[in-house]
Amino acid sequence: MRIYRGLKPVKAMTFDLDDTLYDNWPVIMKVEKEMAQWLYQKHPVSASLSLEEWQGIKQQVASENPALKHDVTVWRETQIKRGLLQLGYSQQQAEQAAREGIGHALWLRNQVDVPQETHRVMAELSQRIPLVAITNGNVDPHKIGLGQYFQLILKAGPDGRAKPYPDMFEKAQQYLGFDANNILHVGDHLRTDVYGAKINGFQACWFNDTGSNLYLSSKASVLPDVEIEQLSDLMRLI
Repeated sequence: MRIYRGLKPVKAMTFDLDDTLYDNWPVIMKVEKEMAQWLYQKHPVSASLSLEEWQGIKQQVASENPALKHDVTVWRETQIKRGLLQLGYSQQQAEQAAREGIGHALWLRNQVDVPQETHRVMAELSQRIPLVAITNGNVDPHKIGLGQYFQLILKAGPDGRAKPYPDMFEKAQQYLGFDANNILHVGDHLRTDVYGAKINGFQACWFNDTGSNLYLSSKASVLPDVEIEQLSDLMRLI
């Protein structure tokens, strides 16, 4: 653990989910692979577009409506619908297929292996201070066994713009009722989590379990207050 600034008393914590409480990369890779297979099986015409073309559609719809980047579920649904419309589906057919696709994607998204150490630490923390989840993703903490630890779960899209925008940080602070500088935000991402926390008045804990060098990272624009390599280090901060 590295302390970069003197910490003020930590009365509550907010947590990023993906790649902080579990390894999310394999989950996302599986979602992308199996969604491509699902589309081909259910809608064979989708194979007329390459993976690069499908990604191009994703970027196109976001350029037309930048708000989509703040809700990954709606973004994917819009991508599927637009692609199938381009392939000749009617509006009704494309909307129905996109709804079914999102249902499958969300099921895949919640096939997460949460380490026992995460459960141990979160269970202990939740007995001592209030915890709030703040995620830019669309995982359902209740479906992966983490919901029980949080008093509030905030998701980009339904609960506002994605981190580092202030929307969810402000909602968390208002719910908790503490000064922002008495809340420690824990996350792996130097921009969305560390920078987001600091510009919104929170203390910031960088979860760095990959051995990354803070001073060599292009994503680092502000110092965290503290850096940890394992979640259990958090117990020493309260």
